[in-house]
Amino acid sequence: MTNKLATLGNGCFWCTEAVFQKLKGVISVRSGFSGGAIKNPAYREVVTGRTGHAEVLHISYDDSLISFSKLLEVFFATHDPTTLNRQGNDIGTQYRSAIFYHNEAQNKIASEFITELTKASVFHDEIVTEVVPFEAFYPAEAYHDNYFEGHQEEPYCKLVINPKLQKFLKNFAGDLK
Repeated sequence: MTNKLATLGNGCFWCTEAVFQKLKGVISVRSGFSGGAIKNPAYREVVTGRTGHAEVLHISYDDSLISFSKLLEVFFATHDPTTLNRQGNDIGTQYRSAIFYHNEAQNKIASEFITELTKASVFHDEIVTEVVPFEAFYPAEAYHDNYFEGHQEEPYCKLVINPKLQKFLKNFAGDLK
């Protein structure tokens, strides 16, 4: 078993944490922030859009069970990579689509993945996902961890997260734990 890290920004981390937690080979998923200039930002600072950070998932995975390419497949299937600084009603740079690569292999895989999606016209509009070097990860406050699991009755979870999760479970049934 070789543990690797992936850091992905695909909108609100509450919305996709539950998705990645269900993938075979994913060891842990941590919500937090990357890509900004402020060290140790708090959620209340990041949501202002003034820190430069994106909400991200910091994913530890066993690359003998799941590849970085499979993580990217799920990433692109569970958010809209064509909307600049927006996912649904969540608007601001903190909700941008971003891949923070940890090494040149991830950079190459991500860039080639986007090229292939573009050639195949998978999305009607241009993919605006940033592919940038990983610099730092700052964990979000503990109450963000496992948010969907602990708040399934809240309207946001019912109306936004659950439909996304159900679609994912159907489309990636063979990749689940």
